Amino acid sequence: MIRRTSLIALAWLATGAAPAVAASPQLEVYSNPAPLQYSHHNDDFTVRVRQPGGAWRDLYEYDVEVDLDKPQHASMARFDFDGPVEVAIEKNNGDVRRVAVRPASAGVTPRLGKDGLVYLTLDRPANLSVEFDGDRLHNLHLLAGRPDEPPKPGPDVVVYEPGLHKPPADATYFPVRSNQTIYVAGGAVLQGQFRLDGVENVRIYGRGIIDRQQEQFLVHDSRNVTVEGLTFINSKYGTIACGGSKDVRFLDLKAFSAGQWSDGINVFACEGVTVDHAFIRTSDDSVAIYATRKDGTGDTRNVRVANSTFWPDVAHAMFVGLHGNTPAPNVIENVAFSNIDVLEVDEDDPEYEGVMAISAGDSNLVRHISFGDVRVEHIQEGKLFNVRVVFNGKYNTSPGKGVEDVVFRNISFTGAGAPSASLLSGYDAERRVRGVVFDNVTIAGRKLKAPEKGVLEVGPYADGVAFH
Repeated sequence: MIRRTSLIALAWLATGAAPAVAASPQLEVYSNPAPLQYSHHNDDFTVRVRQPGGAWRDLYEYDVEVDLDKPQHASMARFDFDGPVEVAIEKNNGDVRRVAVRPASAGVTPRLGKDGLVYLTLDRPANLSVEFDGDRLHNLHLLAGRPDEPPKPGPDVVVYEPGLHKPPADATYFPVRSNQTIYVAGGAVLQGQFRLDGVENVRIYGRGIIDRQQEQFLVHDSRNVTVEGLTFINSKYGTIACGGSKDVRFLDLKAFSAGQWSDGINVFACEGVTVDHAFIRTSDDSVAIYATRKDGTGDTRNVRVANSTFWPDVAHAMFVGLHGNTPAPNVIENVAFSNIDVLEVDEDDPEYEGVMAISAGDSNLVRHISFGDVRVEHIQEGKLFNVRVVFNGKYNTSPGKGVEDVVFRNISFTGAGAPSASLLSGYDAERRVRGVVFDNVTIAGRKLKAPEKGVLEVGPYADGVAFH
C-alpha cells in the first residue's frame, strides 16, 4: 500500500516503537512480499543473522541474475544493523572446502564451523561477496548496512510501505514531483521505473527494492536530487541514467543485472554528480561518464565516485568519454574516482577493455581525470588501464579531440587472472593523449616504474607520461 504518510511511520514517530519488520532498532531484517515469496527465492544458501548471544533471525535469499556471457543465478541477502552481529551461512548443496570473502579490504575473515556452517562477524556496514570453493557465478552477495529512519509526516511525503507496488493503472512510471520526499521502506518491492524529469529538490530513499525494471531509473533535466539506499535487482536495460542534470547524489545503492547494455550508473551532460558507497555488479560498465547522450546535451564536469565496490561481468568498471556532440564539441572534466574495490572484470573485445578506461570520442576533450586508491582483485580478461583517443565506428561520428591530465595514484592490482597489456594512445598528431601520471601503481606487488611490454604500452601520439 502507498500512502502520503505511512501508518507505520506515524506509529514509529508517535511511540518510538520500531516497525514490524525489525525486532530491534539495532538489527533489522526484511521479508519479501508474499506474491514474490517463491518466484524470487534462491535456495543455494540459508542465511541467518543475530546480535551476539541473541536469537538467530532468518534472511530472505534473493535470486539475482549475473553474467551476460552465460546468465547465472547468484544469491543476495541483506540486513541493517548498528553494533556487532554474527552471520551464519549454510551451503545447501554440496560440501564446503574453502570460503573467500571479498573485497579483501573489508577485512572479514570467514570461519568454517564443525557444523559445516560458515560464520562471519561484522562490526560495521559492508557489501560482501561470499564465495564457496572459488565459485563466483553462484556466490552469496551479503549487503549489511545501517538502519535508516522514515521521514516525518508532511504533505510532500510519500511512503511505499512493505509489500508489492506497481505504478498506478493510468501511469507508466511511479509519479514524482518537485520538493517531494519518497520513502521506500524495507520490505517494499517496486516493479516499475522512476522518471524524474524537470524536477528539483527531490529525495528518494529507503531500504526497499526496485525489481525487474524494464528501463533505467532516469534523472533528467533535474536539480538537487538524492537517491539513497535502494537495491536494484535484475534490471533489463541498465540501472540508473542521469542526464542534463545538476547537483545529483546517488548514495549507498546496490545493483545487479545480466541484461544487454545493463550499465550500473550512466552520467551524461551533468554537473555536480556524486556516487558514494555503491555496490554494482552488472553486465556492462559499472559507472560510465559521457557528455551529450540521448536527451542530455552539453558538457559534463565535477563528478565524484567514491567508497564503492564494482564487479562488471562485462566491459569496464570505470569508463569516461565515449559519447559527445560532434557538431558542437563537449568537454568532460574534473572527474575523480577514489577508494574503489574492483572484484572482477571480464571483457574479451579489445575495443572495450579497461578496468579504468578513457575513450575520448565524438570530438570530446577529456581532461583532469583522477583515479586514486583503487584495488583490483582479479581480471579474467581485459586491461588494467586503457587511455585513448578513439573513433568507434559503432557509436562515434568523429574521433575525440584529446585527453589531458590523467592521474593514477595508489593503484594496486593483485596480478591475478589473464590481463592483457594496458595501453595509452592518441589518434593522430592533432588528437593526442597528454600528461598521464602513474604514482605508486603496483601490479602483483611490483611497482610500475616505466612502460613495459605486455604490462603497459605507450602507443603513438601519447606525450608526458610520468612515473612516481
